[in-house]
Amino acid sequence: MIRKTITLAHGNGGKYSHEIISSLFVKAFDNSALSELTDAALISANHNKLAFTTDSHVVSPIFFPGGDIGKLAVSGTINDLAVMGAKPLYLSCGFIIEEGFGIDDLQRIVQSMSNTANEIGVKIVTGDTKVVGKGAADGIFINTSGIGVILENAPQGIATVQVGDAVILSGSLGDHGISIYAEREKLLLRSPLESDCAIVLSLVEAAIDICHSIRIMRDPTRGGLATTLNEFVMRRAFGIEINEEAIPVKEPVQAVCEMLGFDPLYIANEGKVVMIVPSDSADDVVYALQEKPMGKSAKVIGQVTDRFKGKVCMKTLVGGERIIDMLIDDPFPRIC
Repeated sequence: MIRKTITLAHGNGGKYSHEIISSLFVKAFDNSALSELTDAALISANHNKLAFTTDSHVVSPIFFPGGDIGKLAVSGTINDLAVMGAKPLYLSCGFIIEEGFGIDDLQRIVQSMSNTANEIGVKIVTGDTKVVGKGAADGIFINTSGIGVILENAPQGIATVQVGDAVILSGSLGDHGISIYAEREKLLLRSPLESDCAIVLSLVEAAIDICHSIRIMRDPTRGGLATTLNEFVMRRAFGIEINEEAIPVKEPVQAVCEMLGFDPLYIANEGKVVMIVPSDSADDVVYALQEKPMGKSAKVIGQVTDRFKGKVCMKTLVGGERIIDMLIDDPFPRIC
């Protein structure tokens, strides 16, 4: 049952986000491309298979260790195309700017967007700018949309997942969300921490080059790894079992989570990939990822199982098992 008013939890990518998407947006806009609810819609034009996606960015603060709202906007949209197995080609950008926002800050953000897109030869080809009155926005909001061409050996889709398949994570959890939180709250961390905000295309290409039967890929952003894995198993005849001991988490992320009661499984990431691959290809894919600077910590973290159909279960460090649900409450909003 859809709630009567919007809460911050509706924007966290978790349970309430899915509630409003399925009961409102999908119902109103019903079509085959939308109903798949993937990171990008798969469409066709002149016999070309394309991926098309859009994303809006409201991060606070707009400048943070490892990135800024501009880098985040471009990377996030490119990543949504990349994990669908698409070569990103073109982006649009739309700005909603609050009256009084500094021109120097705007120039810094726009240049960051340009630098990030140029890393992989993506062109920003169209856009829009709106200015709203003082207090009607919080500095600047950015929307980016992107289009790309589906590559050969792109992931085959969730319907191809089989019991026994391996679940692979490309690196440590929670770097983005905790770095944003630490900057916002002015936490003094013993070890420096930066957002993992980055384009993951090199990881995707490495994986699909070595394995031509990847089942599915996602970048676990809002809602973290836990929510992404729950999206994989939702209403499916299989579950996923992960191993807590295998999941990489950096010391400062773990320290903040333990101090404040957060769980790294639910913290946003902006430069990681989680994928399901056939078990006999898992070691080769992990090795290929580890050859890339962004994938040095890549690991097999679990497998697809028929023990917990439609659920995610984790083997804990103490030898027990616990069900990992989708994110509900938002530990800290506006991280992307």
